[in-house]
Amino acid sequence: MILALEVVEKGRTDIGETGHQRVPLSELRQNRCRAGRGKAEMENRWKSFVADTTALVIFFTATGILNERFIAGMDWDEVLRSRLIGAPLMVLTARPYGFWRDWVLIRTAPLTPTARLFWDSTALLVFQTPIYTAIIVASGADGAEILRGTLGAALIMLALGRPYGVFLDWIRSLFGLPPGGQKPMSLGD
Repeated sequence: MILALEVVEKGRTDIGETGHQRVPLSELRQNRCRAGRGKAEMENRWKSFVADTTALVIFFTATGILNERFIAGMDWDEVLRSRLIGAPLMVLTARPYGFWRDWVLIRTAPLTPTARLFWDSTALLVFQTPIYTAIIVASGADGAEILRGTLGAALIMLALGRPYGVFLDWIRSLFGLPPGGQKPMSLGD
């Protein structure tokens, strides 16, 4: 147990009482450095959460309303229930989707605009369509509305995968974060 540390000029720290550890000064400096990195990492994680959540809520509230009302044919009260159910789910799934998209883009490393379009759309389709289907089922849609809503959402996600990816990267840039598909900032490592 360390009760008190005394910094000694010779590059180490001594403990005032016998029976306690001696800790080299260089180790203390490394620990302080790690603690600083930990704070920066936590701040970066928080900014990533807020950026990804902001992007998802804004983008998919608008597109969800359009799909539910004009493609699925849901009544306005069903659309409202769907958006009220969807909002908390978007908050819960926005950052996991951000991780998923980044993982897909890092693994596939699309080099052309067409490849980027394909992988952004695929990532969005695979992750969000099952969640969206659950939202409209929970909001009271019937069988035909569920089928039309899911198919409509799948088509929308294929069409909007890249625009959403661009929007997400733009929102991330406003928070000082790197775009998706790139390794996060190294913070001096």
